[in-house]
Amino acid sequence: MVGFDPVFFRQMEELFHPESVAIVGVPRGMKMGKLFLVALKDQGFRGPIFPVNPEARKIEDMEAYPSVKAIPTKVDMAIVLVPAERALEVVRECGEKGVKAVVLFTAGFSETGTQAGLSAEKELVDLARKTGMRIIGPNCMGIYAPASGLSFFPELPREPGPIGMVTQSGSLGNILGRMARQKGLRFSKVVSIGNQCDLTASDFLHYMAYDGETQLVGMYLEGVRDGRAFLNALKAACIRKPVILWKVGLTPEGQRAARSHTASLGGSREIWEAVARQGGAVTVRGFEEFVDTLMGFAFLPKPPGPKTAIVSGPGGLAVSAAEACGREGLTLAELSPDTRKNLEKIVPPTGTSTRNPVDVGLTASFDMKIYVESARSVAEDPGVDAVVMIGMGISHEDNRRYAQAIIELRDRTKKPFLIVNIPGFDPEMGRPFLEAKVPFFESSERALRVYRLFWEDFQRRGSRLATSSCQIQD
Repeated sequence: MVGFDPVFFRQMEELFHPESVAIVGVPRGMKMGKLFLVALKDQGFRGPIFPVNPEARKIEDMEAYPSVKAIPTKVDMAIVLVPAERALEVVRECGEKGVKAVVLFTAGFSETGTQAGLSAEKELVDLARKTGMRIIGPNCMGIYAPASGLSFFPELPREPGPIGMVTQSGSLGNILGRMARQKGLRFSKVVSIGNQCDLTASDFLHYMAYDGETQLVGMYLEGVRDGRAFLNALKAACIRKPVILWKVGLTPEGQRAARSHTASLGGSREIWEAVARQGGAVTVRGFEEFVDTLMGFAFLPKPPGPKTAIVSGPGGLAVSAAEACGREGLTLAELSPDTRKNLEKIVPPTGTSTRNPVDVGLTASFDMKIYVESARSVAEDPGVDAVVMIGMGISHEDNRRYAQAIIELRDRTKKPFLIVNIPGFDPEMGRPFLEAKVPFFESSERALRVYRLFWEDFQRRGSRLATSSCQIQD
């Protein structure tokens, strides 16, 4: 698929905004399948929810139905939890009922590596093609979309945000959703795609490229079904918004794990690096880097630049940050004479430095004005593009006032601020920053890597957009 397809986009919009949901095979007791029902109620889904269980008359004080066909009104989406041997029968019934989308939680298909599993999955695809119904999965958790009240797990935030997520791991989607409050992250849509028998990572990426509720896309992939389709979707998305790609299955060990998890073939590292480079994705390795990068890209203001100023109390961490800056290909900003003069009035004269990195010394932890005024001086310097702050007071109240002052400074100057934690002190230090959408990192190395990725992506997408515009004009 190349370019915007209004029919496909409308179909995907219906998928993410169903008016009614049936949960087929929902148990009466508190077992895994019950979580889908609890999650929809917890998220505040506004349409009717139809539990389907032939052995129950009521579930959670809701009328239960013996089958999908027995539901007296239309059903937009069905979440199917029945065992694999019954799944085809239920999906066929959903097609006859006119259900638009099926989320197939059921496992036991191509990921088993058996001929029976492969054949059953092919039958699912045939059913989808004959009826026009779309299938997510099998072997997936489905959709979390706060604006629609959809959720695959209880206690995920109800507030939507700018991040769209496509993941082949349902548990990863749940973990990120549950971390959302802690990290200040909010999601527009999260979809767990499982085996991708019908709707694929490429389909969801293409949709999110044009989705107005999504400004940033994160992807956890074990493999794709069609490399060319994925590259086309990646190119379309990366021109419009950042795409953070965490690809696993690039080692023999990872490939074996991916194959048994979602029947995915990982492919070689060289091929995936070429795909990411051609498509324009931001590539990351590992969970911490994935979360850091999502946070940074969601919070950092534009336009960024490479000239960085560092303000630090601990001298060793200041040197470490300066080294990380150079390692990431960023530059230490040359502070103007006026800025240096202002800093000399603020920073104690002994054991400190007013050059970049600005070492304000340990005294600053007892007088937070030193941190704040130093930050103000470097942020107001026109030769500084971004400010890295490494500091902390001796009390929770000092840190709260420090955070508020830095947040106000960020809002006034509109420059990127990256806050670095000092481990072992106030465990609540990051909360006010993250609530105000100021990125907070566990080390300067992690902070500056994310900022470098942010800066490079900003340049790359600007260049691609200009090239695309020129081609259109020609």
